[in-house]
Amino acid sequence: MHTYLDFEKPIAELEGKVQELRLLAQEDPSVSISDEVAKLEQKAAQLLQDVYSSLTPWQKLQVARHPRRPHFVDYVERLIEDFTPLAGDRLFGEDAAIMGGVGRFRGRSVMVIGHEKGSDTQTRMKHNFGMAKPEGYRKAVRLMKLAERFGLPVITLVDTAGAYPGIGGEERGQAEAIARSTDCCLALGVPLIAVIIGEGGSGGAVALATGNRVLMLEHSVYSVISPEGAASILWRSGDKAQDAATAMKITAQNLHQLGVIDRVLPEPVGGAHRERAQMIKETGDAIEEELRGLERLDGNTLRRLRREKFLAMGRVGVL
Repeated sequence: MHTYLDFEKPIAELEGKVQELRLLAQEDPSVSISDEVAKLEQKAAQLLQDVYSSLTPWQKLQVARHPRRPHFVDYVERLIEDFTPLAGDRLFGEDAAIMGGVGRFRGRSVMVIGHEKGSDTQTRMKHNFGMAKPEGYRKAVRLMKLAERFGLPVITLVDTAGAYPGIGGEERGQAEAIARSTDCCLALGVPLIAVIIGEGGSGGAVALATGNRVLMLEHSVYSVISPEGAASILWRSGDKAQDAATAMKITAQNLHQLGVIDRVLPEPVGGAHRERAQMIKETGDAIEEELRGLERLDGNTLRRLRREKFLAMGRVGVL
């Protein structure tokens, strides 16, 4: 059953009518509904195109949070062969909010690391809604260093509202773990491709997204704080979250223009959740293309280009 967002209600009504007519035809095959169904489907498709061609930043945030949006496990299942998950930070424990392991991506051995939010109540609880604790980031550091030791390119898939903000995380050094993960990204002597597939929330995202190339899906978002959090700080009210989303320049289009990311990956009409297999394949095509451009560079060049890329971001003014 399709989950509709608030701004998709007109689309939901049209597609609902199509379903009703099809059920009616199943119950009474003598009823001819093909012409009416075709008209409604065409109208629904046009409305979907119109709505998604002019999404506001707040609406894009809703799409990025859609429960049916492809997650880390979906990308790994379709893109990575012989995936072997690796667990634990060798210091405290395992954190299921960040998953990682080795596998083969279109003929290449790679290390894949990313946030996993979960797809139902049970898995969301297991993965803590993609909000990683310090041990998650320390696991990421361990896996990135392992990849460098064996000369494996690193692919990271970012999808988190932010790092876990609880007392336990602070007691175990959340800020330090994020900083060390970010530093590890910068110091890697192998290619690092980061793809923001949903939400890119604050340091929790940057810790895995400090790559040679940073890609974003068209309706993903990337920000220093959630719009709700920014609104509560600036206006003392969550009612201003939509204004905050616009002011913060959180969309892929804004960030590409500002030079924060390198490439925007178009999504199917209606978002990645409507054509999951297509979106995953096209993301894989983009990753493969980016890797081909980096594989011939040596470790020192990769480090230098990565550092220069991130140091240059602060020189861009925002009007």
